[in-house]
Amino acid sequence: HHIGQWPAPQPGQILHLPVIGQVLQVRIPSTREKPSAMRQAAPALPLSVRPIVLQSIYEVECYRLLQPLLPHLYLLWELVLLNEPLAIMAPSPTICSQFVQVLVSLILPLQFGADYRPYFTIHDTEFKDYTTRTQAPPNVVLGVTNPFFTKALQHWPHVVRLDENAAADGPRSLKKSNPGTGGQSLDIKPGLYTRRKPFLVQDRAIIRHLAKSTAGSRRSSDVQDAIVRRHLAELTQSFMIPLERYIATLLPLQRSISPWRQPPSLKDFNQIDFLKTVEVSGPHLTTGLKGSWTGLYKRFFQTVNFKRWLHMRHLEATHKIRTIYVDALCKADVIFWMRDKTEVEVVDFVLRLKDILSGREGQVMAPLPLRSHQLLQAQFRAIVTALPEDMQAVLTIAQ
Repeated sequence: HHIGQWPAPQPGQILHLPVIGQVLQVRIPSTREKPSAMRQAAPALPLSVRPIVLQSIYEVECYRLLQPLLPHLYLLWELVLLNEPLAIMAPSPTICSQFVQVLVSLILPLQFGADYRPYFTIHDTEFKDYTTRTQAPPNVVLGVTNPFFTKALQHWPHVVRLDENAAADGPRSLKKSNPGTGGQSLDIKPGLYTRRKPFLVQDRAIIRHLAKSTAGSRRSSDVQDAIVRRHLAELTQSFMIPLERYIATLLPLQRSISPWRQPPSLKDFNQIDFLKTVEVSGPHLTTGLKGSWTGLYKRFFQTVNFKRWLHMRHLEATHKIRTIYVDALCKADVIFWMRDKTEVEVVDFVLRLKDILSGREGQVMAPLPLRSHQLLQAQFRAIVTALPEDMQAVLTIAQ
C-alpha cells in the first residue's frame, strides 16, 4: 500500500518514501552528476544515521562474490565486454542473481547492452531456446540453480560454477577447463570452465595485492569492493577512450554547418581507420597491459555492447549537430538571403523550417527549447510574409 503511493522518480530531488512504518529519504542523481557530487548532495540526516550511497543499481558486494574467481577476473571482464554466452551455476537464487548482477557491472561505465537473466528456471519461456544444441547459445548471461542445467547447458562455451562456501574460503586455484571434456566435474568443482584464451595478459600484481589484503584481513570488504570497481572502471575507460576520441573526429566542423543547407551528418565509423590509431594511442599506453588489443577491438565490433554504444553516440552527435544548426537558423538574416533566391529555393527552405518546428525531421529528436522555437517561428513568419499571397496561404504554419 505504501509503495503504491510513492511519487514518480525525480532525478536530483529528495524523495520521502514510506514503507513498513519507516520513511526513506532517497535522492536519485541525474545523469550529468559526477560520483563525487552524489555524496555531497546526500539528504540531511541526523548524525546517528549513516546514509547509504549506491553508485549503481548493480551495487552488491562484488569482491565477496568475485573473490574465489580472482585469478580469472580479467577473463570474466573480457567475456562480459564481448557479450559471450555465460552460464552461472550457483547453489541458491541469492548467490546466483547477485553474481549475475556483479558480472554485468564489470564493464561500467559502459552499459551492458545484451540480455541477462539473474535467475533463470526450467519454467521460463526461453528454456528450449537456451538449452537446444541445434543452434549456438544466445549472447546472454544466464543465472541458474537447478542441477538439471549441469547437463542441459554443458554445450555452452563459458560456465561459472559456484558453491556455498566459495566466497568465505577466499581465493583458490580454481579449475579452468573446457566444457564438454570431463563435464561430470561440473557437479563437484567450482570454477570457470571455458575454451576462451584471453586477449590480454592480466595484471597479476593487482590480483596478488587483493589476495594478500584478504588473507591478512587488513581491509574491509567495502574497501576491497571499491578497489575492484575502480580498477575495472579504469580498465573499461582506457578501452573506450580511443573509441570516444575517434568518434570525435567523425563530427563535422562547426564552420561547415550552414543555415542554408541541410545539416551534415556524422561520418561512418570505419573499423580499419580506427584500428590504425590503436598502435599509437591505444589502451596499452594507460593500462600497461600487454596482449592483443587489436584482436579485442575486432571482436568487440561484433557485439551488442558496441552497437548500442555506437547508436547512443550517433544520437548524441546528431543532437549536437542539430543544436548548432538550429542556432545558426535562429541567427540567420533570412530576408537578406532570399533576395536573390528562386521561389523553389525559398519554398524548400520554408518547408525545412516547418519540419523542424513540427518535429518531423525524419528521426526521433528532443523537443526544441522554447526560445529556439519562438525564434524559428519568427523566421518562418518573416519569410512567409515576404512571399506572394497565394504562397502564404499554402505555407502558413499551423498554430
